[in-house]
Amino acid sequence: MADAPPPGLTVASRPGRGRPAVHPGAWWLWALGLATAATRTTNPLLLALLIAVSAYVVAARRTTAPWSRSYAAFARLGLAVLAIRLLFTVVLGSPIPGTHTLFTLPEVPLPHWAQGIRLGGRVTAESLVFALYDGLRLATLLICVGAANALANPARLLKALPGALYEAGVAVVVALTFAPHLVADVRRLRAARRLRGRPDRGLRGLAQVGLPVLEGALERSVALAAAMDARGFGRTATVPPAVRRTTTALTLGGLLGVCAGTYGLLTAEGTVYGLPVLLAGLVAALAGLRLGGRRSPRTRYRPDAWDARAWLVAGSGIAAAALPVLWSAYDPAALHPGVVPLAAPALPLLPAAAVLLGLLPAFVTPVPEEAA
Repeated sequence: MADAPPPGLTVASRPGRGRPAVHPGAWWLWALGLATAATRTTNPLLLALLIAVSAYVVAARRTTAPWSRSYAAFARLGLAVLAIRLLFTVVLGSPIPGTHTLFTLPEVPLPHWAQGIRLGGRVTAESLVFALYDGLRLATLLICVGAANALANPARLLKALPGALYEAGVAVVVALTFAPHLVADVRRLRAARRLRGRPDRGLRGLAQVGLPVLEGALERSVALAAAMDARGFGRTATVPPAVRRTTTALTLGGLLGVCAGTYGLLTAEGTVYGLPVLLAGLVAALAGLRLGGRRSPRTRYRPDAWDARAWLVAGSGIAAAALPVLWSAYDPAALHPGVVPLAAPALPLLPAAAVLLGLLPAFVTPVPEEAA
């Protein structure tokens, strides 16, 4: 009889058996590339194309695991963000001038210290269209992140973390493991109390259910701590002080560079310096994590390989982001259509072709075993 796969490892991810699964980091790079493209435009046609690309790839390549259902939740969150953005424009007004008045709300007078803010008043079509474009951009960003959550196995992603992030990875794994147990304990105890005719609701029922749940959690924590200690978790290697200081400087400096570069890419003024600073920050942060990994030597059970499919998936996302970033400096009007005067947005062909490259994972990656 064949051995059963370890928990959290599907048949598709086992080397040598079935079709190899794509590295989870590749899915995140692909999704972050689409999200970066969304931050560079307010063109509703390009944003709708980004949503369609992410939805098609998720529908074609997600598994039946519980975490793969998160895409719908992120889509609903994006719709909620879009509705809130439109509501704020209607209630609080907008600085966008307009001549096409849709309706007028009763305006509430505010004190002098609240100048620049108004409640109610005239609502124009131009202000609503501008809010729609802006809210759709944020909604698209959230949906792209939801695509990464639906496609990348979180347990395999945590297993691929560098050694410097070992403690954080263990904490997240323990939290992900214990949360379902707590929910199962609460359901089991409430069902047992109902069978005995005892109340399971209200403050009294919550107190009488919470204590056994807490006791079970503490018992599992002690057992898990003993098992982790027996397997060598938490033991670190001795490294020279100079290496520790260099690791700290590289990691912190790299993270600051990543933040500054990301801010530059998100603003029109920082397009020139944003990408070089981001790349320099990434290199410094990766070097710091590489040095920090020497402090926590460890082995990985059946590590995920970064193969040609992973390069194609990650490359398609990077290509989908690179051309809109470059096009924003060449023809910003195509990526940011104006609303004064009102005009139908046009679809720029080259950025749209770059976005369509994001469909590549739906054709080069294997179909999940449970969906085949």
